[in-house]
Amino acid sequence: MRMRRKKHLDERLEACSDYITSLYSEDKNFKSFIEKNEYLNLKELFGNENPLYLEIGCGKGSFAVRLALENPDINVLAVEKIGNVIVEAAEKAKALNIKNLKFLLGPAEYLPAYLREKSVSRLYLNFSCPYPKKKYATHRLTHRSFLEIYKRLLADGAQIHQKTDNAHFFEFSIEELSQSGFKLKNVTFDLYSSGLEGNIPTEYETRYKNEGRKIYRLEAYL
Repeated sequence: MRMRRKKHLDERLEACSDYITSLYSEDKNFKSFIEKNEYLNLKELFGNENPLYLEIGCGKGSFAVRLALENPDINVLAVEKIGNVIVEAAEKAKALNIKNLKFLLGPAEYLPAYLREKSVSRLYLNFSCPYPKKKYATHRLTHRSFLEIYKRLLADGAQIHQKTDNAHFFEFSIEELSQSGFKLKNVTFDLYSSGLEGNIPTEYETRYKNEGRKIYRLEAYL
């Protein structure tokens, strides 16, 4: 079901314009668009040159907000393609006056046009849509086409951290990552029984945990 457009969405997005950069373009062919190199000036955007952590699919922003608050010496860039959703995340960041958190509104396919190669020190994929139907597999954020984008963005030694509640999607991700040359570590099929410290839950994660669902998690690196 399509999400109903929030009241005064444009005005709310404008009020958070200091936090949100739009990735949308009239050029719908992202393969040609990414060669235009409209790179963000990250030093100007954040006011420093701290390491950049990227979250793709930030939802309403609880993870990104807490990550930024708990790690003032890193910069957090959170990506979400739905304006209805990202506006709530940006409003949280603005209310808390978080300086090291910014948002990108648009699809992940456009990221190479805005972020330089090897600019990302860590990438988070938290509860991405699993697109369960096989014919939509190319839309999954761990499909090899997206992994090639990440390879371009990840700095030397950078890691991908993934969490999901979908076993099939997790197995798919493990296979795609492995076949694309990534090594895996800290793979768990039950996060809350693993003893992992420092985990920051998302909105979905808290709900799923309370429902008794298992949370799957991995770390991947080149």
